[in-house]
Amino acid sequence: MIADVNVAVVTGGGHGIGQALCRRLAQDNIKVVVADLDYVAAQLVATDIDGVGIKVDVGDEADMTAMINKVEETVGPIDMFVSNAGLVFGDGKSGAASADGVLAPVDDRWEISWRVNVMAHVYAARVLVPRMVERGGGYLVNTASAAGLLSSIGDAAYSVTKHAAVGFAEALAIRHGDEGIKVSMVCPQAVATRMLDLAVGPGAKENVFGGADADGILTPEQVADCIVDGVANGQFLIAPHPEVLGYFQRKAADYDRWVGGMRRFRRKLSG
Repeated sequence: MIADVNVAVVTGGGHGIGQALCRRLAQDNIKVVVADLDYVAAQLVATDIDGVGIKVDVGDEADMTAMINKVEETVGPIDMFVSNAGLVFGDGKSGAASADGVLAPVDDRWEISWRVNVMAHVYAARVLVPRMVERGGGYLVNTASAAGLLSSIGDAAYSVTKHAAVGFAEALAIRHGDEGIKVSMVCPQAVATRMLDLAVGPGAKENVFGGADADGILTPEQVADCIVDGVANGQFLIAPHPEVLGYFQRKAADYDRWVGGMRRFRRKLSG
């Protein structure tokens, strides 16, 4: 159980890790605001856990600010904000620097990834940090990825923006930790969600995720438990896959060797 949390907001709460975390927090009698661009999904989860569903575009600062203000006016002061929403596309045809269209033909995958995977964390902090400091403290939990510590082969925009998300979480913890702001950064590896086309539950593809048969892949529920335990214990880095820390240490110990190994791994993957 996480101390002194009455109201929590989870972005991307309609699916995957976000949904599992909403359900897990509700078990501790926390009032959970399920925030998602998919309003129908947010409402379904909120109804199940006696929470509040709300639609938000985390990549739009005005929308994020309005959502936070609405929650604090109608539900109560936000004690814990989980900036969990994220997206991934993969490199375009021209490679790592590709600007190929994604959500719409004119979209640049880098620009959208930057807004959702990085600036959404900044937008939330801009509003909440001063309020939390004035109230005596609060929790900011930012979901990054193992790609933010290592890399993700075949998706430069994802890797770069997740690295930036890690850096921003570090900056928050260093600058505001003495002001009562508790910061946790979540860096999972593979999780059975829509991002890997391995979602489970209503509407998911049948027989895609085999649980223990899928080596190294955790369920969203397992990750949610790790997040709650990590935040309750005051951890900054929450790594649900313990092997990630080993990879991270090897990278730091010999960067050139690590890059060479990743090249070999990429060649293996591409055949």
